[in-house]
Amino acid sequence: MSGVHLSEVTKSYGAVNVIPPLSLSFEEGEFVVIVGPSGCGKSTTLRMIAGLEPVTSGSIEIGGRDVTWARPKERDIAMVFQSYALYPHMDVAGNMSFALRLAGAPKTEINERVRVAADMLELTDYLDRKPKDLSGGQRQRVAMGRAIVRDAYCFLFDEPLSNLDAKLRATMRTELALLHKKLDRTMIYVTHDQIEAMTMADRIVIMSAGLVQQVGTPREVYNAPVNKFVAGFIGSPSMNFLEGTIVDEGGLRLRGEGFDFPLPDHLKAVAQTHKDAKVTVGMRPEHFAHKSSLGAEGAVLEPVQLNVDVAEYIGSSQFLAAHLGGTKVTAAIEVGPNSAPLSSGEYLFDINRLYLFDPASEAAIP
Repeated sequence: MSGVHLSEVTKSYGAVNVIPPLSLSFEEGEFVVIVGPSGCGKSTTLRMIAGLEPVTSGSIEIGGRDVTWARPKERDIAMVFQSYALYPHMDVAGNMSFALRLAGAPKTEINERVRVAADMLELTDYLDRKPKDLSGGQRQRVAMGRAIVRDAYCFLFDEPLSNLDAKLRATMRTELALLHKKLDRTMIYVTHDQIEAMTMADRIVIMSAGLVQQVGTPREVYNAPVNKFVAGFIGSPSMNFLEGTIVDEGGLRLRGEGFDFPLPDHLKAVAQTHKDAKVTVGMRPEHFAHKSSLGAEGAVLEPVQLNVDVAEYIGSSQFLAAHLGGTKVTAAIEVGPNSAPLSSGEYLFDINRLYLFDPASEAAIP
């Protein structure tokens, strides 16, 4: 079986079980991002795939081979670390070729592989420089180049962009996506940054406390989160959560402090079984609008009263830190570039983009 497959893999440190039975499949040529908060088990999972952490139980296959107990160098993987891990006394060419020289590869093959990787990563003019003479982005390219020259079956990335500034991270995200297209290899990428996950991944694995919460494409996990954790983790700014009740007054309505909405068509069927039930209401900041807005195609806009505490200007939008009733919410309002700071008053919300969650289980309804 091609690709990378984890079957009932667990990891324990003494009596502490950090990864309960975990089964995941990464298809050949796929770019998968494992995302979650610090301590959720994502880096431990990656290190088990790499062979840097032994599994407690279960099995791992890479490219159709059982590598559960194989050493890292026997797994046909290449790994890029958060810290670059470059040799300071070697130049760029030396760093990129080190593993090949250690393996005894012919000099002509080494030079050709380094040349191809350097050209791909725009490092040709820097091959004779030491790491101390490079910028952070260039050092990260060297770390990726060292992985590329190995021509591995699978590439593993452990938060490789976290040490870079925001502008450089955005640039490197694009370069990584292009690199994946050029190499057409399986890539498994770990991060706590959901923007990295949303912009680069073919599929996203969302983890919390060692458990996989949801696996899906970026669109699937954004539009149809399976529970409150996923809904709150995916999306920037994060989804707002409010308490509400489904009431029947000649027509099903969703009522809470500061809002009273008719239930949209896509929620009416499930609401029939939840009459008079308490629910957690999810409202994404980007689905609020100014009262003058016509809304996107298919939007059903209902008025809400926002008491604005702070309006943050970011060019084409304003982020509002506000109160809806007694609950703090964030709203992202599209406005013109010369608009004055928005203030308290009537705004609109697209009720076709409402989410409902069970308060006890936190599972999505339906």
